[in-house]
Amino acid sequence: MGHGWKGARGRGQQAEAPSADDAAAWFAGRLPDDWFTGPPEVSVDREEIIVIGELPALQDEFTDDAERAAVVAGRIARFREQTRETRMQIARQAEHRYQRKVAWGVRLGDAQEVFTTLSVPVMTRLRQPERKVLDTLVDAGVARSRSEALAWCVRLVGEHAEEWLAELREAMQAVDDLRSRGPQL
Repeated sequence: MGHGWKGARGRGQQAEAPSADDAAAWFAGRLPDDWFTGPPEVSVDREEIIVIGELPALQDEFTDDAERAAVVAGRIARFREQTRETRMQIARQAEHRYQRKVAWGVRLGDAQEVFTTLSVPVMTRLRQPERKVLDTLVDAGVARSRSEALAWCVRLVGEHAEEWLAELREAMQAVDDLRSRGPQL
């Protein structure tokens, strides 16, 4: 019994989505040349592709940070509105090709905004000491719920362990490459 892209394969496993190894190149070739100052940053996981492009830098002088922030917010809003129809069309093509949702974002100077992104539930089992950590974050007002507290913890680990995570991803890719070649019989 299939459920679209995410058809069940038993014991809670999801059907394997096609490889998105070429997604960055596909988007670079598909996007209008005048949208971004260079190729977009394309991030892929099992459920989603996030495309973030750099908008042209501001050339104006500003009287203060508030004025600058207002111009940045306006420029990002203008891009979002003016490109909506084309972004939706490209997203539909990419979703068909890669069987993942597509989210869009832009960067302008130090500001970055992702327009729409998935929030995917993840089931986890925690013992009491781990639950106490989450409850402390909720009780202290750092997070509104255990779910938000867990997301906060994951972001924190990601920020402080990015180099290690990158090495781990490279090692996993090397294992995948070896598996795909298989033994020579």
